[in-house]
Amino acid sequence: MAPAEHSDITPEIGALAGTRGSNQSGMRAHNERLVLSLVRRHGGLAKADIARATGLSAQTVSVIMRALEADGLLVKGAPVRGRVGQPSVPMRLAADGAFFFGLKVGRRSADLILTDFLGEVVARTRTTYRYPDVDATLRFATRGMAELAGALPAGKARRIAGLGIAMPFLIWDWARIIGVEPGRLDDWRHRDLRQELADNVDMPVFLQNDATAACGAELVFGDPVAQSDFLYFFVGYFIGGGLVLNGNVFSGHTGNAGALGSMPVPGPDGSRQLLDAASLSVLETMVEARGGSAGWLWEDPDLWELPEDTAAAWIEDAAQAMAHAIAASISLVDFDLVMIDGWLPSAFRTRLTDATRAALARMNLAGLNAPSIVEGTVGPDARTLGAASLPLSERYLIDSTAFLKQV
Repeated sequence: MAPAEHSDITPEIGALAGTRGSNQSGMRAHNERLVLSLVRRHGGLAKADIARATGLSAQTVSVIMRALEADGLLVKGAPVRGRVGQPSVPMRLAADGAFFFGLKVGRRSADLILTDFLGEVVARTRTTYRYPDVDATLRFATRGMAELAGALPAGKARRIAGLGIAMPFLIWDWARIIGVEPGRLDDWRHRDLRQELADNVDMPVFLQNDATAACGAELVFGDPVAQSDFLYFFVGYFIGGGLVLNGNVFSGHTGNAGALGSMPVPGPDGSRQLLDAASLSVLETMVEARGGSAGWLWEDPDLWELPEDTAAAWIEDAAQAMAHAIAASISLVDFDLVMIDGWLPSAFRTRLTDATRAALARMNLAGLNAPSIVEGTVGPDARTLGAASLPLSERYLIDSTAFLKQV
């Protein structure tokens, strides 16, 4: 992306609040992260734009960008000729500058991806199961990492900078709901997947709640969001979500903030939790109640073949419940925007978003400001990409977001 005119780009870059640079030599690491964060957000920036936005001297910016280029993290873009003077040369991220593993552990499947520095998936592998098992997950991850690393060109594997894990917290509490004996998940209560993987790989390993990680993927890899505060839903086996406040994912002191699936909402027989209406586990039950197998729900969203009456019934109930959750949320935080994403076909996600918007419009919101409700921009891979964003953010971006916390 070519840089905009100076009068347009500086205020937008300045929206990275609290990210002024320092010309002192001891702040080089911070300044490098700042430059990489700005270039990632805008797609490509010239040195003069970065100097104006950060307050760094032109000389300091030149030194930083030469170092990042020498490290293979930045590459020169095509020169952009202005009205006067020499053309500016924007610098952009080098796709092969670094690579990251992202592991999503779900209640019905696990996914492992290898992404490049731009967040493009280079290689992937996945497995499905009746329930998640610690030892099987460790085998899947370690074998998968070796397999995916082997897909890189010679010499590039040394640029793999870390592994991020996205998984439901307190996963052992969900045994009954996913239809297995409680004892089957007891290993998760006593073992530390992150530490066991860290003990067996020569790279940093990070862990985050899966829905919070998906929310983080919107900030790192998604289309830029103008609002600094928004509410995020991810529809998976259980629906979950995240909170973005002041441009940062807010995960809370336990990492479980934004646990929207546990929010009480009205039901046919009184109160229920949002996950009882707007989760894919409910859709799975509906499919199986018709005598069908629902295993295909977890294979590839683009290959779904749902009967229309089943799809319509699930969307109607899920949208009504999500509208109640949104109304409760905006009464606490004045969100301007709500994003809905999930392990869903694109057209299905559109229908769910439209139905939720319509359901909220029918509610009594006296005293509240109705937010815009839009589709997420990352898609079904949001949890896995969110996992991959953890080591990327920790090493290369401004360290100011709550979701970077290593658990």
